[in-house]
Amino acid sequence: MDRKITIAIDGHSSTGKSTAAKQLAQELQYIYVDTGAMYRAVSYFALSENLVHNERLDSQKLIDRLDDITITFKRNEETDRADVYLNGQNIEQQIRTLEVSNIVSHIAIISEVRAKLVAQQQAMGRDKGVVMDGRDIGTVVFPDAALKVFMTATPEVRAQRRYVELKQRGDEVTLDEVLHNVLERDRIDSTREDSPLIQADDAKLLDTSTMTREEQFELLLEWAKEAME
Repeated sequence: MDRKITIAIDGHSSTGKSTAAKQLAQELQYIYVDTGAMYRAVSYFALSENLVHNERLDSQKLIDRLDDITITFKRNEETDRADVYLNGQNIEQQIRTLEVSNIVSHIAIISEVRAKLVAQQQAMGRDKGVVMDGRDIGTVVFPDAALKVFMTATPEVRAQRRYVELKQRGDEVTLDEVLHNVLERDRIDSTREDSPLIQADDAKLLDTSTMTREEQFELLLEWAKEAME
């Protein structure tokens, strides 16, 4: 019988991490944890509590309010996926806006925020049988994960994917705005002092620039089965 393992999927924004990780978790009947959604939830909290003014975040006020933030995941019966809840309120739709995207990397550089969320993530994956995606899962959260994957794609491809998603939601955005957001998030994520976005030495590289979602999933499933043997 295949052993239960921890699967860590890291990478840049809009590479298909969450979609692939959800599919993989469903196929393996594992728990799926979208850590990016947790940082988005903190970002939404900051915006809702007026801790952001003229795109500038009051970091200290946010740090002082961290104990007021409780993030949970609950299964959505209609979509069969886990929605994000902030203090008991479903905010799955609210955290997917460009406004949240523009501030989430600034939230993620705050060490106190990272410490709080990493502790929660480690608790979620303590019993293994988990697929977790984010920016530092294989390097910080689960450095001993049996399978580590680093997903990437060209900025232009990622921006186009994100642009289509936002337009389908009805958001009024331009492709240039989305590309700027993608490049800025890459810069902040890769250069922050605390847990920067880097590929773990033992992570498998998955470039999704020219791959379909089906091809991504099949390759991930193959790697997972190999790691479970």
